[in-house]
Amino acid sequence: MEYLNRFRKNQNEIQEILISLYGEQNLLGQLDKIMLARYNQRSVSLKDLDKKRLEKPLWYMDKDMLGITMYTDLFAGSLSGIIGKIPYLKEIGITYLHLMPILKMPIDQNDGGYAVDSFSEIDPRFGTNKDLERLSNALRKENISLCLDFVLNHTSSTHPWALKAKEGDQEAMDRYFFYPNRDIPDQYDQLVPDVFPSTAPGNFTYVEELDQWVLTSFYPFQWDLNYSNPNVLFDIIDSMLSLANLGNEIFRLDAVPYIWKQLGTNCRNLKQVHLIVRLIRIVMEIVAPAIVLKGEVVMAPKELAAYFGTEEKPECHLLYNAALMANLWDSLASQDTKLLIEQVNSILSLPSHCHFVNYIRCHDDIGWALDAESQYNMGQDPIEHKKFLYNFYSGNFPFSYSRGELYNFDPITQDARSCGTAASFCGIESALENNNMDDMNKAIERDLLMHSLIYSLQGFALLSSGDEIGQLNDYSYKKDPLKVKDQRNVHRSNFDWEKTKLKNKKGTYQNRIFSELKKMGEIRSIDNCFNSEAFVSTWDSHNSKVFIIRRTYRDEELLCIFSFSDFEETFYTNNLVGDYVDFFSKERLTPGWGYKIKPHQYIWAKKVK
Repeated sequence: MEYLNRFRKNQNEIQEILISLYGEQNLLGQLDKIMLARYNQRSVSLKDLDKKRLEKPLWYMDKDMLGITMYTDLFAGSLSGIIGKIPYLKEIGITYLHLMPILKMPIDQNDGGYAVDSFSEIDPRFGTNKDLERLSNALRKENISLCLDFVLNHTSSTHPWALKAKEGDQEAMDRYFFYPNRDIPDQYDQLVPDVFPSTAPGNFTYVEELDQWVLTSFYPFQWDLNYSNPNVLFDIIDSMLSLANLGNEIFRLDAVPYIWKQLGTNCRNLKQVHLIVRLIRIVMEIVAPAIVLKGEVVMAPKELAAYFGTEEKPECHLLYNAALMANLWDSLASQDTKLLIEQVNSILSLPSHCHFVNYIRCHDDIGWALDAESQYNMGQDPIEHKKFLYNFYSGNFPFSYSRGELYNFDPITQDARSCGTAASFCGIESALENNNMDDMNKAIERDLLMHSLIYSLQGFALLSSGDEIGQLNDYSYKKDPLKVKDQRNVHRSNFDWEKTKLKNKKGTYQNRIFSELKKMGEIRSIDNCFNSEAFVSTWDSHNSKVFIIRRTYRDEELLCIFSFSDFEETFYTNNLVGDYVDFFSKERLTPGWGYKIKPHQYIWAKKVK
């Protein structure tokens, strides 16, 4: 009865979307059949979870929400291995575990798992579907929600659909974009930019078996799916529901803006993309209401709001705050927060139903896509500043403390991205090289400054596994022929469990980072100013090196203050009335004109009632 009531409530909109996408085909019954079958297979415990989530729909925005992202094999070897590591996750306060791709993939040429051989079968290297179910059950008992990657845009070139297509099976070929010559591909390439212009130029790959060209927006071994074929969409939805029935609670929707292709456009952010995401949202709300959709939308803030939909017709529950990462590292290197303030204000100006995941590092590179218009207004040359940033974070700029690698360097455009762990970017690696304790203290302060800011912003923080113990770059990938061409592997290394023993040893950088991050999470989980209902705004510090966030909830107020300077600074808050006490240093900020802040200091100052 629950399914039927929810379906009837939404069937008119579902029908409208299907007609908009596919015309007057009788597709509603086909989709209903898929949904009902998966609903009937859903366990009693998961249906109980659905009821619980319906009673508290914004559960994923609770102030105790803290995420971590990791590679299963690098962290614990297998899905079963993660179960034994749950106490470690609990110790730092994790309530949200994002596993990088674990679905079946080729041995090589898998782009870190984003070239998939199956949309619903776990890769044997990580375990089985049953292992995933056991893990999700174990996590849920400890109030940790599981997030899985789901690749929407493409399959591997060895997916069963692709293999059948190579044999000339027309039904399989219709799931992709094939062309007998370069006429249409050339038209396409005139308007569609390359995703990886250096390592994978062009948008099409020649398939020798068919003497045809297939659309491959990312890499030649990743074939773009044709969502104008309803069978593709229905099979994708069916696979998502099967994973939801194994206990997954959050789907990271990979490369969402790319999924609809239309000749004569740049094939980004088309209206059909939003219809598909809206349809997936409705399907999940009918069959598995506990599910949350998190979109990977690496676009400018002004383009993000559309992916949340409207309050009446929502799409994604969450998005990555992708621009934040680049702006944070820019502020650290340039010791200037003007671009950061603009970016944060852009996010804060979005409607109230727009919720974000904040992070300083991810599995990929840092692309230096800062706001060029703002840079020009500041008198900054975007190209020259980008060169400064990627040289700084690879240690190739004078007096740089950072260590990292260039990725996708283009000698023509001078574009490049940066790879590395947070600790190595912040200077811990170079401090160890030089055996310099003063440099080490500064590096730890930078690392904690960056993390403290993502704990402070609207939304919730997502850690990158290993950063909580200051794990360094691993250059051993250069000796592996399967990894050597991908510099992102410098921060995709095995988790160092030996180093976790140092997190409880006073005086180690592992201890300082782990214990301070734990403290940040504990403060955030109990203080009302971190409620999702709190009003969040930036405050003018009258000093471009100092960034301030103000959080208020009812009659409570919290100032989160961050210095991106290498030197002691003075900041000003014209409207500061009353006494404030810092959660960390316990020092008081009292009414006055001008406040001192130490290099890379962070302050969470709660107003005293």
